[in-house]
Amino acid sequence: MDLAFERRGTGAPLILIHGIGHHWQGWLPVMNRLAASHTVIALDLPGFGASPALPPGIPYTAESLADAVESFCARLAIRDPAVAGNSLGGYIALELASRGIVSTAVALSPAGFWSRSELLYCQAVLRATRASARSAPIERLAENRYLRTVAAGLLVAHPSRLDPAALIASTHALVRAPGFEETLESFTGLMPPAPPKSPIVIAWGEHDRLLLRRQAVRAARWSGQRVKLLKGCGHVPMSDDPELVARVILS
Repeated sequence: MDLAFERRGTGAPLILIHGIGHHWQGWLPVMNRLAASHTVIALDLPGFGASPALPPGIPYTAESLADAVESFCARLAIRDPAVAGNSLGGYIALELASRGIVSTAVALSPAGFWSRSELLYCQAVLRATRASARSAPIERLAENRYLRTVAAGLLVAHPSRLDPAALIASTHALVRAPGFEETLESFTGLMPPAPPKSPIVIAWGEHDRLLLRRQAVRAARWSGQRVKLLKGCGHVPMSDDPELVARVILS
């Protein structure tokens, strides 16, 4: 597919994949750090950001979105890239590792390791967040430090560190994403992917309020390895501690 993307740096390719309702710009706090040693490509998934929707008849699932990323890499003649993803993007990174088509995969608070109640909580929070974003005066919220905490506190540990313009842009991306509802509904059937064929790293925000930290224990059992803890970080850790996130990805 022709996906919207941003490319920076030189070196071995590194693909960055955002979560549901987000866009590639969510990686901006870490991109230049990563681009010092890699060709970094941050993309918009189909139906999110500036990328077109999936073709008619193709359902929005984590697997079909992973297919789109795989097709995107083939179109750009990128072979065996490293990949890093957050939330839904973290699941997609693990799915690509299970296919054996990436050199390494880093998953930050990946989706899919929830219990039934945790899944329902996640879906309810995301629907409510989108509904409130549609009706709230987001420009005024973004400029007010207290209201910014209310608007973004479930997703990041330090809303005060968010650039107001970035918060406004990400809110518009959430509201306008045509793939949001069907992708969110598909979470009901989402299970951990097959065992990885490529080396992986899983890391979890210490203060993740969307995919609660106890899900990291299930991810550790699935992967057979210890999950790294991102101290001081929330569900979307790139703005909370860019240096830590970049270090985990590069390690």
